Amino acid sequence: MSDAFDPIDFLETAVPIDSHEDVTEMREFLVQTLADRGADPLVDDAGNTLATRGAGSPHIVLNTHIDTVSPHVPYERDGDVLRGRGSCDAKGPLAALLAAFFAVDADDSGRVTLAVTPDEEVYSTGAAALDLTVLPDVETAGDCYIVSEPTGLDVCTAAKGRFEGTVRLSGQNAHAAEPDSGVNAVAAAEGALAAIREFDAERDPHPDLGPATLTPTVIEGGGATNQVPADCALTVDRRSVPPESADEFRAALEAAVDDATPPGVGVAFDLTERPTPFLEAFATNPDAPVVRHLSTAAERVTDGDAGAVRPFTAATEASYFAPAPTVVFGPGVLADDSGPVAHADREYVRVAEVERAATALTDALAALRS
Repeated sequence: MSDAFDPIDFLETAVPIDSHEDVTEMREFLVQTLADRGADPLVDDAGNTLATRGAGSPHIVLNTHIDTVSPHVPYERDGDVLRGRGSCDAKGPLAALLAAFFAVDADDSGRVTLAVTPDEEVYSTGAAALDLTVLPDVETAGDCYIVSEPTGLDVCTAAKGRFEGTVRLSGQNAHAAEPDSGVNAVAAAEGALAAIREFDAERDPHPDLGPATLTPTVIEGGGATNQVPADCALTVDRRSVPPESADEFRAALEAAVDDATPPGVGVAFDLTERPTPFLEAFATNPDAPVVRHLSTAAERVTDGDAGAVRPFTAATEASYFAPAPTVVFGPGVLADDSGPVAHADREYVRVAEVERAATALTDALAALRS
């Protein structure tokens, strides 16, 4: 076993592994990498890969995921640029986390736990079921969490949540020649859409994330062209900000639409069914030690070109770990000046950025454990 873990060697092997439909091969590679370095990995019933080093307080958790979106994009390297599905979302971040994890001294100045989830891109079943106490000698959840995603080495302390649901309007069928004898659910959509449009008019924007958004995305209603329709459904996309929860949003929107539609129209709003909780908004105090130490380390390794404290623009599993201080940090970008990068067929990460991320994470962990 070599003493020095090379995150780029790991990444060059990891990216060619197809992991958008089945993460088994990628997880086996991760487990073997950990085992080869004496980390004694454990895979729990939800498919999370767990390992821990050190002891005592603070307990710092390093999290990212091994699944990718489809379709698989072949690996290639051109100098400093490493391309392929998962290169920046999130195998590049994983490589940097591993380098920092392996650098942790096995003493009692603080525990560092690695928790790599298998289903972030779909339902987050791994993160939803995550229980760190299945590890030997681990009795508590984390005191702080570093979730590694492509942030360009900025430190992201907040992100909007994402909810989805359907407003169902119910009326009464009638002949279109006698419209007043029925209750027109499609016509009632006019009031429902107005309520959706004005839903956040009196709400203050979040100081970091700005305003929440509520967007109607699908509308369905009616059937026969000569019949007053009894049913109409509107699907909405909600990008939430703290402190709104999914349940609070559901109740508030249903009441607002009910107030805006005519008497006799039934209103029901249900969130889309899913096996795990929605990814809600989160916000971490910028003065938290994990923020300060990681920002300082990122600024140092990039000569001030990164390390800014800012919001993250996509939903992540970070919300499952809040309200513990949680940040999102890693190499790579979601998009560049030419367009999308993560989830795109041009996905790439820069080798030097992975290496700098590894150094910044290593230095931040050392500072947090000092």
